[in-house]
Amino acid sequence: MAGRVPLDDVIKELGRRRPVFHSEADLQHSFARLLWELEPDMQSRLEVPQRHQDRTEYLDLLCFSGSARTAIEFKYFTRRWTGTAGTPPEDYALKGHAATDLARLHFVRDIARLERFCRRTDQNGLAIMLTNDPALWTVPGPGRGQTRDREFRIHQGRELTGTLLWAGGTYEPNTCTLRGTYGLDWEPYSELEGVGGEFRYVAVHVSPGQDEPDDPAAPGLTQTPENPAR
Repeated sequence: MAGRVPLDDVIKELGRRRPVFHSEADLQHSFARLLWELEPDMQSRLEVPQRHQDRTEYLDLLCFSGSARTAIEFKYFTRRWTGTAGTPPEDYALKGHAATDLARLHFVRDIARLERFCRRTDQNGLAIMLTNDPALWTVPGPGRGQTRDREFRIHQGRELTGTLLWAGGTYEPNTCTLRGTYGLDWEPYSELEGVGGEFRYVAVHVSPGQDEPDDPAAPGLTQTPENPAR
């Protein structure tokens, strides 16, 4: 990241210290703090505005060192789990988020956002999802049928590219187009006791753009009741 710290090193140490998080904000803060500990010369900024014309979107985390920059988006999707973990030990009570279809949609949209944010040639991107819900990484069985999020599935081995249609294109605001091609490879993060104690993560790397180097972001996403921009 930012040409200084390999993601694998960060994830390995983060998983050792913090095998589980209370919230997505907790994950973001812990990730940024660990980056500073591993590489004090690297700067990190949370919730950085990315402006284009009269619109503003907010990037979860921007890391920069010298002329290298990495834009990072996080997603933390959980099923119910309660227990004690970490050093020092903390008690956790994770809530269950049943809408896995929207989790997939929002993660794919993070990738699309990063493609906009990384139009400048000195900035790459990283979309990270951490979850303890196997429904997100498990390959769907043949009986799943035509679910509305079918083209947005993010299971192990899936490849994301091109124009993805929500519900066969019947809800156009959720259509998402990716310029790049991204293979998904889920990795172990932590293993805790009890049902829901297995956490995995997937990381998608977005390359710097070659066009519009002075344009850090394109217009923001349309926000609707069914389709919040964040």
